[in-house]
Amino acid sequence: MRTIQHWIAGRATAGTADRTAPVFNPATGQQQAEVVLGSVKDVEAAIAAARDAFPAWAETSISRRTKVLFEFRELLNRHAREIAELITDEHGKVLSDALGEVQRGLEVVEFACGIPSLLKGDYSDQVSTGVDTFSFREPLGVVAGITPFNFPAMVPMWMFPVAIACGNTFVLKPSERDPSAANFIAELWQRAGLPDGVFNVVHGDKVAVDSILDSPDVAAVSFVGSTPIARYIHERGTATGKRVQALGGAKNHAIVMPDADIDFAADHLAAAAFGSAGERCMAISAAVAVGSAADRIVAAVNDRARAVKVGSGRDAASEMGPVVTRQAQERIVGLIDSGEAQGAKVKVDGRGYTVPGHEDGFFVGPTVIDQVSTDMDVYREEIFGPVLSVVRSDDVDEAIALINANPYGNGTAIFTNSGEAARRFQRGVDVGMIGINVPVPVPMAFYSFGGWKDSLFGDKHIHGPEGVSFYTRAKVITTRWPHVDHASEASYHFPTAR
Repeated sequence: MRTIQHWIAGRATAGTADRTAPVFNPATGQQQAEVVLGSVKDVEAAIAAARDAFPAWAETSISRRTKVLFEFRELLNRHAREIAELITDEHGKVLSDALGEVQRGLEVVEFACGIPSLLKGDYSDQVSTGVDTFSFREPLGVVAGITPFNFPAMVPMWMFPVAIACGNTFVLKPSERDPSAANFIAELWQRAGLPDGVFNVVHGDKVAVDSILDSPDVAAVSFVGSTPIARYIHERGTATGKRVQALGGAKNHAIVMPDADIDFAADHLAAAAFGSAGERCMAISAAVAVGSAADRIVAAVNDRARAVKVGSGRDAASEMGPVVTRQAQERIVGLIDSGEAQGAKVKVDGRGYTVPGHEDGFFVGPTVIDQVSTDMDVYREEIFGPVLSVVRSDDVDEAIALINANPYGNGTAIFTNSGEAARRFQRGVDVGMIGINVPVPVPMAFYSFGGWKDSLFGDKHIHGPEGVSFYTRAKVITTRWPHVDHASEASYHFPTAR
């Protein structure tokens, strides 16, 4: 059985823990590897390696840091397919989707390659007579990322390229469900010329997470995962004085207006709901069908759901793969059962879905549930599976109010040909990322990603300009170089400009 180890101070290590967790191939249902679960000592070793590497890396010129980042970018490009194959074999998503994930992570690396411009400070001449003021930003020190199973390459790459470019050192705790991509990326960093200890990977569960949160040597923590854990990460991390950005769960809605192009909307709704088996924090899981659009959009989405090609992620014909674990499969099926029991209408049923040759795989077929109300479990809970719930609404204002009443505020969309409806929607909805005829409005790397309400704990979004701000702190310097013959003009009153 292959064992996946930590990566600490530039080398693979089994560490000190005697615990492991299974790593499955979701398409076959078979265990393919085991991953070591880090102890407190293992986390301390990773943090110590990062702490020791920080002074030299922080003093490394921006020019040198940028050269390493460009080399890392080239290596990612060269090995994108290998990373995608690791993701497919451990997560289950189809290979084309995994390649798209690597590309979106790579875009953040490219953004971080512009760090010389991103870290430029400000200068104000003669703010007072003979006095100048300027500012610049410095790295924090050791920072950490705790990342989810659904994007084992992209989400970490939304964190560490910016953090490292700013001069920090990094400890990554990836999901133990699909850990191999993190180690492969660590090797690419080393090949790119990154000094040992600047980037470390420690695998584990709650033991490792709590050790990171409690360590006095970790200055900041970035997290992406469920809302209950995000709240926990934020509370425990900030209690020890850390900066914390904790991105939580989602219940993303898409409004379909009567004037929308129904075929266009149905194509994009199906892709947004069933892509990656719905295991995306930006997946559309609730369609709000307005007025006369309802019956038409349900019929059209049903057709698309039945036509989705479900199979192994390694099969080039597959459009959707399995979910990540047997437990996830059982939970999703249970929520479909609950929706049906509470009165919703299951129009396309993905329960009991089997793929020939992969009968033991963790598959759930595309599922469409109509006549869903907001008090049903299938609406209230984040399903994280290939299930689209359809809620009906009389008009756009009622639809906006429905979205705003939901505790999540990650992403949302509207399908319409009305500029007036779109503008009313974008101004009225309490959500951080909005799409107009774009169902998955993930911003490009030069903008920042993040939601509102229970989808974000902390005041900074991830990557982009807010990522640079999160991983640095400002210094403001006020200078005077008086002429030796001038009087000092010192005063006991509070200093003011003159």
